[in-house]
Amino acid sequence: MDNGQEEGVTLRYCRVLSYFQLKVLVRDPSRLREDLRSKVEVIQGDVTNASDVLRTVEGQDAVVVVLGTRDSLSPTTVLSEGMKNIIKAMKETGIELVSVCLSAFLFYNPERVPARFLDLNADHQRMLDCIKESGLKWIAVLPPHFTDDPSSKYTIKHGSAPGRSITKCDLATFLLESLTTPEHYNQLIGIATTA
Repeated sequence: MDNGQEEGVTLRYCRVLSYFQLKVLVRDPSRLREDLRSKVEVIQGDVTNASDVLRTVEGQDAVVVVLGTRDSLSPTTVLSEGMKNIIKAMKETGIELVSVCLSAFLFYNPERVPARFLDLNADHQRMLDCIKESGLKWIAVLPPHFTDDPSSKYTIKHGSAPGRSITKCDLATFLLESLTTPEHYNQLIGIATTA
């Protein structure tokens, strides 16, 4: 990445981070980029621990959910159990707004999902079912493949996938900014970098 591109990404992060006061729950704070650690309140814990989740959402106006299994594609319920804890904590603290990062595979018929992703996709579906039944104002963002490319132009589409990849920076920006856009509430949203 050349300096101009890196600056653009940094400026975009700074613009978003200056607009929001963020608190993040992470298992391993050392995996959080150093330049971001000073801009957010870091809570070390686990989404499967209800008290860690409650501590994280207390005092917040909205929640952004980006859960993962690192590189594991094994059967899991960590994502959906974590989502249940998040919903419970939100209801206990009176928070109504949540944007959730899921997977573009949820737009596919199950038989079109590559076999190696079936177990993970099943837990993403359980997450989606949880948020749909939650009674909250939710935004379900179903991104395709993530890239480390610099921030770019991107498009969003309600109800379908508009492309094959999205930059991590643009996905993060949209997850935050969508919280202030009522037209996105209770929608499944595809997002992709425009060519």
